[in-house]
Amino acid sequence: MASRTIIPFGPQHPVLPEPVHLKISVDDEVITEAIPALGYVHRGLEKLVEIRDFNQMIQVVERVCGICSMIHAMVYCQGLEEMMQVEVPRRARYLRVIWSELHRLHSHLLWLGLFADAFGFESLFMQFWKIREKVMDIDEATTGNRIIVSVNVVGGVRRDLTPEQMRWILSVLADMEKEIKQLQNTIMNDYTVKKRTVGKGVVTTAQAYELGLVGPTLRGSGVAQDTRLLKYAAFDEIDFEPVVEPDGDCYSRTKVRFREALQCIDLVRQAIAKIPEGELAAKVKTRPEGEVVTRIEQPRGELVYYLKGNGKKNLERCRIRTPTFANIPALLVMLPGMYLSDVPVIVLSIDPCISCTER
Repeated sequence: MASRTIIPFGPQHPVLPEPVHLKISVDDEVITEAIPALGYVHRGLEKLVEIRDFNQMIQVVERVCGICSMIHAMVYCQGLEEMMQVEVPRRARYLRVIWSELHRLHSHLLWLGLFADAFGFESLFMQFWKIREKVMDIDEATTGNRIIVSVNVVGGVRRDLTPEQMRWILSVLADMEKEIKQLQNTIMNDYTVKKRTVGKGVVTTAQAYELGLVGPTLRGSGVAQDTRLLKYAAFDEIDFEPVVEPDGDCYSRTKVRFREALQCIDLVRQAIAKIPEGELAAKVKTRPEGEVVTRIEQPRGELVYYLKGNGKKNLERCRIRTPTFANIPALLVMLPGMYLSDVPVIVLSIDPCISCTER
C-alpha cells in the first residue's frame, strides 16, 4: 500500500553549498508536492543604506554574492549613474564588460564542477575548478583580488588594463577554451548524465513565461531573453545573441550554461579588440535624488535593483530582486512526478544562490 510522507530536503547538503530548504511530499518514491521554505539566511544588507553612504554601499552590495560580486556592484553603480545623470566613459564601459563576463565565466565553471560532483564525477569536478582557477588568476592580477574585485565606482571603474595584460588575458582564455571543449563530450554525452537529466524537471516555454523564469533556466526552456539585450555597458557595440535550448529539462539548462561559458570567452575577446582609449571614470558632483529601477544579467539571470535617494549621502532605500528568487517557484513545477533521487540534480539545475536570495 502506498504511503504519503513529507521529507525535509536541506538546508544542509553534502554536495550543494547552498542552504536550500524544501518540504517534499512523496508517495512511495514519487514526489507529489514541493514547498520551498525561505528565510534560513538573513544578513540585513539592504538595511545598511541607513548607516553607509552611497559610495560605501558599493562594497556592501558586492557581498550580496561573492561569485557575481562585480555584477552586483555594476548594476548598483548603473542605477546611481542614471539617477545622477552621470555619463560613464566608453573605456570604462568596455572594462565593465570584460570583468563582468569573466565573473560569469567562473560562475558557470563553478556550477559545471558542482554538477559533475552531483553525479560522483570527482575528477571532472576538479578539472572544471582547475580551469576556473585561471579566471581567478586573471582577477587577482588585474584587480588585486580573486573574488570581490571592487573595480566599480559611481561614474566608471577604478582600475585599468594595460596592453600587456590584455594580451596575457587573451592567451589564458585561448587555453581555457581548448580545455573546456575537451570536457564537452564527458559532461554532455555521458550515459549517466543523460539518464539523469534528459526529460527531468521539465518546464515548458509557456510555463517559463507564466512563472517568470530568468537566466539560463529561462533560456533552457526556449526563450531568447537576456538582459544584455538592453545594451547596457558596452553591449551596444558588441555582437551578442542569447544562448537558447528548447527542451526545458535539466539537460537543456546544462547545455545553456556550457555554451554560455564559451560565449563569455568570445565576448571578452570582442571587448578587448574594440576597447577605446580614454578616461576611466567621470566626476560625480551631486548626490542621488529620486528613484530608479535598473536591471542587469547576472550568471543566474536578471538582477533588479530599486534605488531611492533624497539628496543626502545615504540612500533612502535599496531593494534587490535576485534571479534565484524568480527561479525557485519553478521547482513547484519541476519536482512533482519525479523520483526522490532526482531532487538533487533538479534543484542544482536552477543554480540556486540563497546568499543572493535572502541577503
